[in-house]
Order: sequence, then C-alpha cells, then structure tokens
Amino acid sequence: MERKLTDQELARREKLNKLRELGVDPWGEKYNRTDTTETCKEKSQGKTNEELEANPINVNVAGRVMFLRKMGKASFLNLQDKFGKMQAYISIDTVGLENYNVFKLTDIGDIVGLEGHLMLTRTGELTIKVTKFTFLTKALRPLPEKFHGLTDVEERYRHRYVDLIMNEDARRVALLRPRIIRSMQRYFDNLGFVEVETSVLQPILGGANARPFITHHNALNKDFYLRIATELQLKRLIVGGLEKVYEFGRLFRNEGMDTKHNPEFTTVELYEAYGDLQSMRELCEGVIRNACKECLGATKITTQGKEIDFGPEFRWVSMAELVKEKTGLDFEGDISFEEAVNYAKSKGIKIEPHWTSNGYILNALFEEFCEKDLIQPTFVHGHPIEISPLTKKSPDPRFTERFELYVNGTEYANAYSELNDPIDQRERFEAQLRAKELGDDEANEMDNDFIEALEYGMAPTGGIGIGIDRLVMLLSNEPSVREVILFPCMRDQK
Repeated sequence: MERKLTDQELARREKLNKLRELGVDPWGEKYNRTDTTETCKEKSQGKTNEELEANPINVNVAGRVMFLRKMGKASFLNLQDKFGKMQAYISIDTVGLENYNVFKLTDIGDIVGLEGHLMLTRTGELTIKVTKFTFLTKALRPLPEKFHGLTDVEERYRHRYVDLIMNEDARRVALLRPRIIRSMQRYFDNLGFVEVETSVLQPILGGANARPFITHHNALNKDFYLRIATELQLKRLIVGGLEKVYEFGRLFRNEGMDTKHNPEFTTVELYEAYGDLQSMRELCEGVIRNACKECLGATKITTQGKEIDFGPEFRWVSMAELVKEKTGLDFEGDISFEEAVNYAKSKGIKIEPHWTSNGYILNALFEEFCEKDLIQPTFVHGHPIEISPLTKKSPDPRFTERFELYVNGTEYANAYSELNDPIDQRERFEAQLRAKELGDDEANEMDNDFIEALEYGMAPTGGIGIGIDRLVMLLSNEPSVREVILFPCMRDQK
C-alpha cells in the first residue's frame, strides 16, 4: 500500500515544478566548491569585520540547509557540511531578483551552493554574504524536529542517514572511527608490518570459539562459514614467509546482541614471526597509547564517567592471581576439580557438560567475579589450556602464554605466543572435537590443512587481535557498540 504524503511533502513536490519553470534542475549537477565551513573559519580567524570589508575573503561552499529565516527581500540560513554549520545572509540586492526567487523555493533539508564573501554580524557571528545562490538538491521529506532523544534511539540506528544529519555526536563518532583505524595502520606500517586481505568465506570453522553463520555455495554445492576470525589464514602467511602481517577484518558471529556485541564486527589481527607474548604486550600498549595521542590529543580519557589513563605501563597480572584475590581458591596450586566445581555451584554458576577440568571453572570464576573490577588498563595472562586451543603452553602446562587486555571491565584485545607445534596443535583440535561432542557449539573443527602448514615450519610467533568497535566505543566515550557501527544489526520493527 502506497504511503500517504503529508501536507509538507506535497508542498515540497509542488516546488519541484516551480524550480523547473525557473530553469533549475531540482536534482542539480556537479558543483565546484572551493571551501568548507572549516576553511571559512580558518581564513577569517582573528579578523575584524572592518578588515573583512577592506580585504574581502571570497568563498564558495555547499551543504544542507538546517535553518531558514525568510524576511521578504533578505534572509538568513544555516548551512551544514561535513565539518559543521555556518550562517549565511542572502538578499535581493546582492544576488538579484531572479536568483533570489530560486532561493525562496528552498526548504530546510535542501542542499545548496553559496558563493560570497565573509563578514561578521553585529553579534560577531561569522557569516557568508551570498553573491550567488545555486540550488543543488530538493529534499522531499522534511527533517524531524528532534531525532536524538532516548525514545528515538532505535530510529536513529534504523535511519542512520537522518541521524548523521541531525546529530552532531553521530558525525563526530563516524569521523573519529576511521581516524583511529588510520592511526593504527600507520603505527603498524612504521614497524614494518604488511596489511593483507584474507577470505571471508571459509570451509572450516576455526580461529576462535564462537557460533558461525553458515551459507551455501551453489556452484560447489557446499556449505561455507562466514569467518569468525582471521587467525588461521594469517598464520599460514607467516608460514609462507611474510613474517609481519596484519588485517582489519570484518568478522561474523551468530550470537546475541547487546551494548558490547553485534553479529557483524571488526577486529585487527596481527602476527609477528620471531615475536612472543611480550612482543604483543609492547605493541598493544603502544598502538593504543599512540591512537589516544593522535586522535584525542591526550593519554588520559574519560569514558562513561570514569577517567582512564593509558600513559603509565599497563598492569600485568595472572587470571589465577585475580581469582584467588576474589575467592581464595588457588588454581596455581593443587585444588581438586571437585572442590572447584562445588565452589562454582555454590555461587550459582551453571556447570556445562563439557567442563571436564579446572581450567573451565577458573575462567568462569574470573568472568563472574573479576572482569568488572578491571578499570585501568590491565593485561590478564595465564589462561587455562582448555580455552586456548591455538596458544603455546606456559612452563606450567595447565596454562598458556596468552593475555587479554581489560579496560573499564571490558575485554579489548587477545594475544598469544602462537602454538607452532603441529603435533600439539592436532591434539588441541582433537580436544575441541571432544568438547563439541559434549555440546560445546563454539568449539573449533579439525583443520588438517592448517596442521599441514605448521608441519612445513612456522617460526616462533606472537599474535594479537584487537576489537575495533569496542576500542572506538572507549575512545569516543560511547555506551553502546551500535553508536560506533554505522549500520548495526537490528531486530524487525513490530
């Protein structure tokens, strides 16, 4: 059923014909602007109105009309472009009757071009005195009067294009995200890493513990997974001798949605031949601190009401130490599986069928009691071998050479001294298959080709993955991952 147009929408459509009668294409054509609202402000910085009149600064800008005050033969409007808003003054005396008649058909939301020179109003507001007006695009729908309240939050995500027009904070985040990514790319490039691309469609599930999306390739008549990690393909490149590689990759996990999770998200994974966990520790600390400096101008930030300081060396503490602080249980000692299970049950933790050893309980207790209190940047290391199938063992074989970075109670990075022993790797995959048989839907599958690659020899390697969406949330002081993903996954409207 065709939607009924509002009175405002009907009025805007009537103006299409009026524009055409005046010889104006309501959908415009290429426009050669020479300035932005930002360059206008830069050019006029520190100048008085007298100086601007004596030495006119001519500008040519384009953007969306966000405010109109029509006053007969002279009018004011606010123009918005990528960089911000700016006032303009237009009159019959400066543009002529014919050009002014075109302007009078303009509505809020239309896109226009303005040529003129800069001036200051009596109140000192920088303004373009328009000498030529160019109509570029008619907006057939009026902009909403309010589009940023909590009651409209779902609408903002569903109509991100309107959100970007109306919400200055949405534009700030949208432009900050690529700046953070570029900062990280430059940091890695300067250390000699090479950016690569690997395939999204993968025949075998691996590289992380997560539920996948499954799709079907018609020509091969075969199911594929949308990748849940870039890890195993990047390690193959280490075997191939590329030595230092990274990829900003889109990943897909068929799991729940909340303020920290979206089914489609972005990470950067990086691998360094001849590196280890400590190499990744230094790199992780450096790249985040550098992004803070380059993009925010400081290493101290405020996020969700808490001050986080990325300047000092990040804390380094084992998972077992943190759990012992909270529970008194010493998983680095000789605690029995029965004792660990009984304690977990007493705290209301559900014991899964595939939890057959202490490592699973240690991880569950850490998630329940420790994560939320890790506010300042903290590297948590010494993960149990049961939950780290791709990681080298520590000297104590119950644990692995792995860390996760936590800030403000949330995980932001995951790093390993990578497992390069193909015999051990096969045993880990077999353990994952047993876990899958016991009901672990997130367990890895057997990847024989990856084991074959390791059999050709992979140098000792350090590897890390950093969650880009969460990092952008942190650095932009946003509470939800949906604020930093331009088009997040949404439930159907009721």
